[in-house]
Amino acid sequence: MSAKITSINYCPVKSVSFQSIENCKIKKNIGIIGDRIFAFAKDLDLEQAKLFEKSPAERKGKWNKVLTLKNSPALNKYNFISKDEKLTLTLKDKEIMSININQSSDREALSNKISELESSLKQPITLMKNNEFPFFDTSISKKVDFVNSVSLLNIESINDFEKKVDKKIESSIFRGNICIDGIEPWKEREWIGKTIKINNVSFKVEKNIPRCVAINLKPQSDDNSFNLLQLLKKNYNHFDMGIYLTALDGGDISTGNQVSF
Repeated sequence: MSAKITSINYCPVKSVSFQSIENCKIKKNIGIIGDRIFAFAKDLDLEQAKLFEKSPAERKGKWNKVLTLKNSPALNKYNFISKDEKLTLTLKDKEIMSININQSSDREALSNKISELESSLKQPITLMKNNEFPFFDTSISKKVDFVNSVSLLNIESINDFEKKVDKKIESSIFRGNICIDGIEPWKEREWIGKTIKINNVSFKVEKNIPRCVAINLKPQSDDNSFNLLQLLKKNYNHFDMGIYLTALDGGDISTGNQVSF
């Protein structure tokens, strides 16, 4: 197998951020350090938000209590950048607000800013933070038996999809942590249940990633007319793109690293 990493990405804030990086640290049983450690709770009072923040058990099935692109597509216009203990909200690459992530008053001010910018969102909105149990889809889903995860995309699978539908499809739509190239389209689906290694860091391949209507959003916009979800089903008879991994080791991985068994 000649698969290698072409890009590494992480989302400091669930659904509302996407950053490309050259390398990252993997923490055993968690994943990429810093990935989805923030999320916005909605329609929860402060005590309820604190429970949601601390306990994955409290999150299970409660998709409507966290801001996602599925329930709040207007957020797709924005991005967050995390650097040096600062979290910066941007719109079309222009800074709107920057906060110190360690100051609760700053986090509250950022929640208020989101409410101000998008008044249609269900209130109240609360910025949550958890380093040990980040806000991965797998921490909310009732359909998996693992909490923390890393997502991997095969670029050739996306390219194959792109050719079939005759549309330009940016890999960022799928918000994958690790993008690889060098293997046949959809070959990654054969890895379920196996263990792969990247720079001596082992990952268990857990399952295919089922996609939702969030992939219908055109990049950097709230236009949800892309209809990729229906096209996935039509062309492949499934809604999947990418695979979930769980980290069996800690270590460092970088773009250019080979993927092996």
